[in-house]
Amino acid sequence: MADTKREIERKYEATDATRLPDLSRVAGVGRAVSRGVTELDAVYYDTADLRLAADSLTLRRRTGGADEGWHLKFPVATGIRDELHEPLADTLPRSFAALLRSRLRHDEVAPVVRLLSSRDVQHLTDPDGTLLAEVSVDTVCAERLAGEGTGTTATWTEIEVELADDGDPAFLDAVEKRLRKAGVRPSASASKLARALAETNLNRDDTGTPKSTPYTAGDHVLTYVREQIRTIVGLDPAVRRDLPDSVHKMRVATRRLRSAFKTYRTVLDREVTDPVGAELKWLAGELGVDRDQEVLDQRLGARTEALPSTLVLGPVRGRLRIWSAARRTGSRRRIVAVLDGKRYLALLDTLDALAADPPLRPAASRAPAKALPRAVLKDYEKLARRMDHALEHPPGPERDAAMHEARKAAKRARYAGEAARPALGKPAKRFAKRVKAVQTVLGDHQDSVVARDALRTLAIEAHAAGETTFTWGLLYGHEEATAAARERELPEVWARASDPVLRADLKH
Repeated sequence: MADTKREIERKYEATDATRLPDLSRVAGVGRAVSRGVTELDAVYYDTADLRLAADSLTLRRRTGGADEGWHLKFPVATGIRDELHEPLADTLPRSFAALLRSRLRHDEVAPVVRLLSSRDVQHLTDPDGTLLAEVSVDTVCAERLAGEGTGTTATWTEIEVELADDGDPAFLDAVEKRLRKAGVRPSASASKLARALAETNLNRDDTGTPKSTPYTAGDHVLTYVREQIRTIVGLDPAVRRDLPDSVHKMRVATRRLRSAFKTYRTVLDREVTDPVGAELKWLAGELGVDRDQEVLDQRLGARTEALPSTLVLGPVRGRLRIWSAARRTGSRRRIVAVLDGKRYLALLDTLDALAADPPLRPAASRAPAKALPRAVLKDYEKLARRMDHALEHPPGPERDAAMHEARKAAKRARYAGEAARPALGKPAKRFAKRVKAVQTVLGDHQDSVVARDALRTLAIEAHAAGETTFTWGLLYGHEEATAAARERELPEVWARASDPVLRADLKH
């Protein structure tokens, strides 16, 4: 696995005449130590249509400096990126190829820009000599290697301030204050690559075609559909890296997309979307194994930690860890294998084709205020039927199953409201919020059902090993109490979500 670090930096405009102010006077700085000048030679890679740059991803092969090699950067937030590093090699590292597969598919990357940088570096340290930040003045020469403007060059000077590992981001504010007093201003470009592409583009004065504003029902549905497709593709590397919550977010995106296909079947032709929905269901199922175990681990771990130590009898925590590891290892390998498989890549290609040439039905041309509320309310009616069915059963396995089915319908109704929100405004927002509350109660109830089943299994294993099962029984009782509390809470939450005024507002 590639080495990874969190890069937190800020960039500033400069000229050949710009001189750094005395940064040793920044609060908390003991010394500003010159580290000399380093010559860097970086070649940036992308597809012919600059697919990586469009998503603010950076792939480069750089020589010179202490970290020469291949670098792949993923945006996290403004001024924050995750930088992955692999040793210098002539070809793209296999680990990077895997992380980029959802975007590259069947295409190859090739050099698009070369940057030669002369980097004058100084380290800002605290009075004890601990590094706080690295400040560099970079003199850059960029050359376009492919596409429009091939052979075009551009030069500029910029200042970078990069926070040290585990540093306090507030320190960058203090440095910026000092730079601003010296007349130095933040850069308009998010990265060297973005600036190089802009300044070597022969058509850079062309403002481009403005994005059209959605005005039909089809426009709004397609905007939502394309957003979910981008989310699935964008989360692929995070799932491969096993980043927190990434599997959950990708799974939710597949569900939202499937729900949109079903809810808005008068807008998108189901003969086309149903087979795609089936493949999305397959993907969600593969992702669900790992995600469900993650949720269960967190729940049982939190329950155990909340117990007084006098009530945790036997190797409870150890058994939980072993049980979880045994269940997660296989599923983790399977998810990566799925993402590397032909079926998944074919699904991504199909989603791209659907987004580019959507199977619109006649209702797609209607006004959103007419077509969308009708679709949302159909999902609500399905939820209402399942809620009535669940509430008529006494506590027990049949009610548990009925509540689980109602939970699925609540998710779909919520997603329908969220998709319609840009067109219908506050009524759709209120509807989605109320239905989400129902989904939350039903979800916690279902999680308790799953947790009790797991606790029973763990108790059986503990008993077979000659361990006391007292704590497992205690945890089981806590989950029973949680389920009962959610069942008592549900009628009131549902009454708020089924308010006729809420539904009437959607129609106006």
